[in-house]
Amino acid sequence: MHLDDRLSIDTPEGVSIDVTLAGLGSRFGAALIDILIQGVLLLVLSLALTMAGSTLSGDFGVFLMGIGALVVAVIVLGYYIVFETLNGGRTPGKAAFGIRVATVDGTPVGVAAIALRTLMRLVDFLPAAYAIGAIAIVTSGRNQRVGDMVANTIVIRDRQATPVAVPRLPGSARGWDVSTITDSELALVRRFAARRYELAAEARTRLATDLAVRLRSRVAGGEGLGDEDFLLQILVERDARR
Repeated sequence: MHLDDRLSIDTPEGVSIDVTLAGLGSRFGAALIDILIQGVLLLVLSLALTMAGSTLSGDFGVFLMGIGALVVAVIVLGYYIVFETLNGGRTPGKAAFGIRVATVDGTPVGVAAIALRTLMRLVDFLPAAYAIGAIAIVTSGRNQRVGDMVANTIVIRDRQATPVAVPRLPGSARGWDVSTITDSELALVRRFAARRYELAAEARTRLATDLAVRLRSRVAGGEGLGDEDFLLQILVERDARR
């Protein structure tokens, strides 16, 4: 097995894309950075509790220690949930190594999957130093640790998006009402426009047709335009309204 393997994913739009899986080396490096950050946070917490405990005693001191244990759990588990949810599947360690968590179909990961794979770290860590997790990554076909298998996620290398200029049709904006097109649908059209030259002719035609059929009934205009030209014009109209 290579440190980095490639995986072909069939998207819901019927297009096959290749992603590079993060290998054991990059994941170990990212985990080390994250553990060091958590260690600093836990050290600060320990010092604060020690200082507070030296001035308190009795039941309140016990209560304070209980709160401290809860905060430790929040730091250890909440660290991953917060960063991966708010930063596109990246903790500081993952960002440093250019990797992120995604679902097995290549789409952005949700908070439920992040929480589940985070809780499963307790299993991956056994018996010590993420031994089970490391074995799973090396032996699984998708470089998944146990938490990834349970949450249906993978860890992939980031690709820097290259801006793609979408050509404007002659006549520029035509005044179509495209307000009923949602942001997610618009993003899908932009993705098609950016990648259409990379697609096989059959896949390009099929995807353009599927998207156009979905959107034509909600756009007043576009009669006589081919499916691909219709989609590009939607982008022109939407951009003209900004």
